[in-house]
Amino acid sequence: MSEFSYPKPEGVAAGNGYSHVVTGAGQWVAIAGQVALDAEGNFVGVGDAGAQARQVFANLDACLKAAGATFKDVVKLNFYVTDIGYLPAIRAARDEYVDTSNPPASTAVQVVALFKPEALLEVEAYAVI
Repeated sequence: MSEFSYPKPEGVAAGNGYSHVVTGAGQWVAIAGQVALDAEGNFVGVGDAGAQARQVFANLDACLKAAGATFKDVVKLNFYVTDIGYLPAIRAARDEYVDTSNPPASTAVQVVALFKPEALLEVEAYAVI
Protein backbone atom coordinates (compact mmCIF):
# COMPACT_ATOMS: atom_id res chain seq x y z
CA MET A 1 0.00 0.00 0.00
CA SER A 2 1.28 3.46 -0.88
CA GLU A 3 1.75 6.19 1.68
CA PHE A 4 -0.29 9.24 0.79
CA SER A 5 -0.35 12.81 1.97
CA TYR A 6 -3.36 15.09 1.92
CA PRO A 7 -2.06 18.67 1.61
CA LYS A 8 -4.54 21.39 2.52
CA PRO A 9 -4.24 24.07 -0.18
CA GLU A 10 -4.15 27.59 1.19
CA GLY A 11 -7.05 29.77 0.08
CA VAL A 12 -9.28 26.83 -0.94
CA ALA A 13 -12.43 26.00 1.03
CA ALA A 14 -12.43 22.56 2.70
CA GLY A 15 -13.97 19.78 0.63
CA ASN A 16 -17.31 18.28 1.64
CA GLY A 17 -16.45 14.59 1.92
CA TYR A 18 -13.44 14.68 -0.42
CA SER A 19 -9.83 15.87 -0.47
CA HIS A 20 -8.67 18.54 -2.90
CA VAL A 21 -5.18 17.06 -3.16
CA VAL A 22 -3.81 13.54 -2.66
CA THR A 23 -0.17 12.73 -3.41
CA GLY A 24 1.88 9.55 -3.27
CA ALA A 25 4.42 7.45 -5.13
CA GLY A 26 3.77 4.04 -6.64
CA GLN A 27 2.17 2.13 -9.51
CA TRP A 28 -0.78 3.88 -11.22
CA VAL A 29 -4.07 1.92 -11.53
CA ALA A 30 -6.98 3.24 -13.62
CA ILE A 31 -10.42 1.64 -13.19
CA ALA A 32 -12.92 2.22 -16.00
CA GLY A 33 -16.27 3.75 -15.14
CA GLN A 34 -18.43 1.19 -13.37
CA VAL A 35 -22.21 1.00 -13.54
CA ALA A 36 -24.66 -1.17 -11.60
CA LEU A 37 -24.21 -4.34 -13.62
CA ASP A 38 -23.90 -7.65 -11.78
CA ALA A 39 -21.57 -10.47 -12.85
CA GLU A 40 -24.11 -11.66 -15.43
CA GLY A 41 -24.51 -8.19 -16.98
CA ASN A 42 -27.93 -7.47 -15.43
CA PHE A 43 -28.76 -4.05 -13.97
CA VAL A 44 -29.09 -3.99 -10.19
CA GLY A 45 -31.42 -1.45 -8.58
CA VAL A 46 -33.26 -0.11 -11.62
CA GLY A 47 -34.66 3.27 -10.55
CA ASP A 48 -32.86 3.16 -7.15
CA ALA A 49 -29.70 5.28 -6.93
CA GLY A 50 -28.70 3.83 -3.55
CA ALA A 51 -28.93 0.23 -4.76
CA GLN A 52 -27.04 1.13 -7.93
CA ALA A 53 -24.34 2.90 -5.91
CA ARG A 54 -23.84 -0.17 -3.71
CA GLN A 55 -23.38 -2.34 -6.83
CA VAL A 56 -21.07 0.20 -8.43
CA PHE A 57 -18.83 0.26 -5.35
CA ALA A 58 -18.86 -3.53 -5.14
CA ASN A 59 -17.72 -3.57 -8.80
CA LEU A 60 -15.00 -1.00 -8.09
CA ASP A 61 -13.87 -3.08 -5.11
CA ALA A 62 -13.60 -6.19 -7.32
CA CYS A 63 -11.66 -4.27 -9.97
CA LEU A 64 -9.26 -2.87 -7.37
CA LYS A 65 -8.68 -6.34 -5.92
CA ALA A 66 -7.92 -7.66 -9.42
CA ALA A 67 -5.17 -5.02 -9.65
CA GLY A 68 -3.80 -5.88 -6.20
CA ALA A 69 -5.27 -2.71 -4.70
CA THR A 70 -7.90 -1.70 -2.16
CA PHE A 71 -9.92 1.43 -1.56
CA LYS A 72 -7.09 2.59 0.72
CA ASP A 73 -5.07 3.01 -2.48
CA VAL A 74 -7.69 5.14 -4.29
CA VAL A 75 -6.61 8.72 -4.85
CA LYS A 76 -9.40 9.93 -7.17
CA LEU A 77 -13.04 9.12 -7.86
CA ASN A 78 -15.06 10.63 -10.71
CA PHE A 79 -18.85 10.47 -10.45
CA TYR A 80 -21.18 10.85 -13.42
CA VAL A 81 -24.83 11.06 -12.38
CA THR A 82 -28.04 11.66 -14.27
CA ASP A 83 -29.41 13.65 -11.31
CA ILE A 84 -27.15 15.49 -8.86
CA GLY A 85 -29.81 14.81 -6.22
CA TYR A 86 -28.53 11.21 -6.08
CA LEU A 87 -25.29 12.31 -4.39
CA PRO A 88 -26.40 11.68 -0.77
CA ALA A 89 -27.26 8.04 -1.60
CA ILE A 90 -24.03 7.66 -3.56
CA ARG A 91 -21.95 9.15 -0.74
CA ALA A 92 -23.56 6.75 1.74
CA ALA A 93 -22.40 3.80 -0.39
CA ARG A 94 -18.98 5.38 -0.95
CA ASP A 95 -18.47 5.91 2.77
CA GLU A 96 -18.76 2.15 3.36
CA TYR A 97 -15.54 1.75 1.33
CA VAL A 98 -13.35 4.86 1.73
CA ASP A 99 -11.55 6.31 4.72
CA THR A 100 -13.83 9.26 5.43
CA SER A 101 -11.13 10.99 7.52
CA ASN A 102 -8.86 11.09 4.43
CA PRO A 103 -11.17 10.61 1.44
CA PRO A 104 -9.90 10.54 -2.13
CA ALA A 105 -10.09 13.56 -4.36
CA SER A 106 -13.30 13.49 -6.36
CA THR A 107 -15.39 15.15 -9.02
CA ALA A 108 -19.15 14.86 -9.49
CA VAL A 109 -20.80 15.81 -12.76
CA GLN A 110 -24.46 15.69 -13.77
CA VAL A 111 -24.85 14.29 -17.27
CA VAL A 112 -27.83 14.09 -19.62
CA ALA A 113 -27.55 10.33 -20.01
CA LEU A 114 -25.28 7.34 -19.59
CA PHE A 115 -24.84 4.36 -21.93
CA LYS A 116 -28.23 2.83 -21.04
CA PRO A 117 -31.36 4.49 -19.65
CA GLU A 118 -31.28 2.21 -16.58
CA ALA A 119 -27.91 3.62 -15.50
CA LEU A 120 -28.29 6.42 -12.97
CA LEU A 121 -24.59 6.73 -12.16
CA GLU A 122 -21.14 5.73 -13.30
CA VAL A 123 -18.00 5.96 -11.17
CA GLU A 124 -14.38 5.64 -12.22
CA ALA A 125 -11.42 5.30 -9.87
CA TYR A 126 -7.70 5.96 -9.91
CA ALA A 127 -5.40 4.30 -7.40
CA VAL A 128 -1.68 4.23 -6.61
CA ILE A 129 -0.18 1.05 -5.16
